[in-house]
Amino acid sequence: MPPRLRLHASKRLRLSTPNAAYPSCQCRYASLATATTPAASIESTIHASSPIARYPPTQPPPYKPAEFRKTQLHRLYTSLIRSSPLMLVFQHNNLKASEFSGIRRQLNFALQKVDAELGAEASPSVVGKYTELQIVQTGIFASAVKVAESFNPELFPDTPRTHHPQDPATNTSTTLNTKPTSPQFTHSLSKSAWKTARSAKVQTGLEPLLSGPLVVLTFPLVSPQHLKAAMTILSPSEAFPAPKRKANPGLYEPGIQSGLQKLMLLGARVEGKVFDLDGTKWVGGISGGLDGLRAQLVYMLQSLPATLTNTLEGAAKSLYVTVESRRLDMEPKDEKAESAEAEKKE
Repeated sequence: MPPRLRLHASKRLRLSTPNAAYPSCQCRYASLATATTPAASIESTIHASSPIARYPPTQPPPYKPAEFRKTQLHRLYTSLIRSSPLMLVFQHNNLKASEFSGIRRQLNFALQKVDAELGAEASPSVVGKYTELQIVQTGIFASAVKVAESFNPELFPDTPRTHHPQDPATNTSTTLNTKPTSPQFTHSLSKSAWKTARSAKVQTGLEPLLSGPLVVLTFPLVSPQHLKAAMTILSPSEAFPAPKRKANPGLYEPGIQSGLQKLMLLGARVEGKVFDLDGTKWVGGISGGLDGLRAQLVYMLQSLPATLTNTLEGAAKSLYVTVESRRLDMEPKDEKAESAEAEKKE
């Protein structure tokens, strides 16, 4: 009796499957099948951006790693510089935390007092509420100043995101670029900002001031009254005397006085222009603040046309008097006598 041949289970099922000619039946209706979309090329699949964005639209990825503290400080300093039209730069020498907190407390007290005075005279003021005194890292702050001064996002057009061939939102008629470029971001931490600041040769004017440990006082608006109050606390002088001990006894505490002795005013940045110590005192000494400065400007503009009119009229009047006197001298004496007698008779 011949030996039995053992077949594998898969082979046994394959042999017992009916309708082996079923695939050939579909070929009869190939003309009725719908056209299929051709597969995308390998280059467009590899180099295209992902159909799902890996970042929120309000937080585009930075050029440097975002998890580093330096990156976040750079973002903070850049936003602070662009949103502060008035900024004072101080240099400190081993300022302690207790001394710094006491100085900030006295500064807030003085600025709130100015807000109350301005609010009683006119509309309420909140400049003192949003004024900040903080210690900055000099190197990162200098880089942020360069980016804020040299980089303009409006000069860089936004690059749209490249369509991915497997994205359901991509139309079949969309032309796919086989070598697409990555989207170009225009925020302060983007690669465009880094390249622009690195190749820029613009002098901001703050380079001599950005050395050593720094303290920055930023104002949300240009207010000479608040600047004067801040300088009476942080950098008192003859033009800006410190409050009396009776008016503000907390200012004369030993810890606060030792901290104030460690602060030195270097300069200021007002509306993008750098001022030295004398220029800073001039801005703080404007009487009446910006309203007083506007009133002086209006008075100058109004007095200038009147002065010009008087000057032009004076030249014409002097010319008329000269010509008239010359004409009278050239007339005959008889005519003069007759005219004089006629005047007497009248």
